[in-house]
Amino acid sequence: MQLAQFSARTRVSGAAPATVRADDLAGFRALVSSSFVPLDVTAERSDAFTARLCTAGADGIAFTEVAAKPHLVERTPATIESGGSGQYKVSLLLSGSSILVQDGKELVMRPGDLSIYDTSRPYSLLFTEEFRNLIVMFPKDRLELPGPDAQQLTAESLGAEHPGLGAVLTAFLSQFPEQLTDLGPRVQTKLAHTSLDLIGTLLSTILGADPAQQDPHQVLLRRIHEYIDDHLASPDLSPGGVAAAHYISKRHLHALFHETGMTVSTWVRERRLERCRQDLLDPRFEDRPVSAIAARWGLMDAAHFSRVFKETFGVSPTEFRRLAGESRDGRFLG
Repeated sequence: MQLAQFSARTRVSGAAPATVRADDLAGFRALVSSSFVPLDVTAERSDAFTARLCTAGADGIAFTEVAAKPHLVERTPATIESGGSGQYKVSLLLSGSSILVQDGKELVMRPGDLSIYDTSRPYSLLFTEEFRNLIVMFPKDRLELPGPDAQQLTAESLGAEHPGLGAVLTAFLSQFPEQLTDLGPRVQTKLAHTSLDLIGTLLSTILGADPAQQDPHQVLLRRIHEYIDDHLASPDLSPGGVAAAHYISKRHLHALFHETGMTVSTWVRERRLERCRQDLLDPRFEDRPVSAIAARWGLMDAAHFSRVFKETFGVSPTEFRRLAGESRDGRFLG
C-alpha cells in the first residue's frame, strides 16, 4: 500500500509523470488520499475494481488524470479533520459522467465540462460509469479571487458560464499530464503557471472580479506566503521577522493566519516539509544525507525533522526516499 501511495505523489515537483495502477478498491482509496487529500471512496462492485492515475506537476500545482470504474468519492468532516484543507481542485471530465455536490448545489458533468471544488468543505463526486477525469489541484491562495465570492463557483459548470474562455482552458488542460513527459522542469513550471493563470482568468471573469477591489487582507496574506517561501531556508525565519518585513505587528500577522485556520508556525513547517519531500524525490540529491536536506530548508534538528516528517507522510524520510527510488526505477509502476 505504501508503494502505491508514494508512486502517486512523486511528480509534483517538475519531473516526468508517474503512472500507477490499483487493482482493488482499498488500493485506489490509498492512492487518491495520498495523491490529493484524505477522502472516503466506496463502490458497488469493489470485487472487480481497477483504476489508473497519471500525475505530473510543478511548483505545488498538480495535474492528475484518473481513469477508473464507477465509484463514489466523499470529502467528509472526518477526512477534512485529517488534513488537506486550503486547496482548490479544478476538474475536467474527459469521458464518462459524474455528479458533483458541494455547498448545497449539484452539478451533472459530461465530457468537456469544467468544475471547481474546495477541499476545505465537504463534497461528493459520484461516477456512474467508467470515466477519465483530469484534476488540477493547487493551494487556494495561488488564485487572486475575492474569498466570499469564490464559493459561488463550486459545483457550477464553468465552461457554461463563459464558453469562450472555457474552451481555451479545456483545450489547454486536456494536454496534461502525459504530454509533459518530454519537457524539462523549467518548461513544465512555466506551463503549470500558465494553467493557473488561465484558471484564474476564467474564474475572475465569471465573478466579474476587479483586481483593484480585492480584499487587502488577502493581498497582504499572499505577499506574506511568498515571503515565507522565499525565506524557508533560513533557520531564523520566525513570526516576528515575517511581521517586521511587512510592517505589521505579530498580533496582526497571527490574526491573518487565524482566518485561514492555520498558524504561522504550522504554515512554515508544512512548506518546509514539502520542500524536503521534493528534494528526497529528486535523484540529484540521492547522495545527500537526509539531515542535510532538512538543514537546507531550515530544519536543523534532524530527530525532530524525522518525527514530524513521519507524522505528515506516514513513513520516515529515509523510507520515503527508498520508496521514491524504487518507483523511479520502474519496479512498482504500472
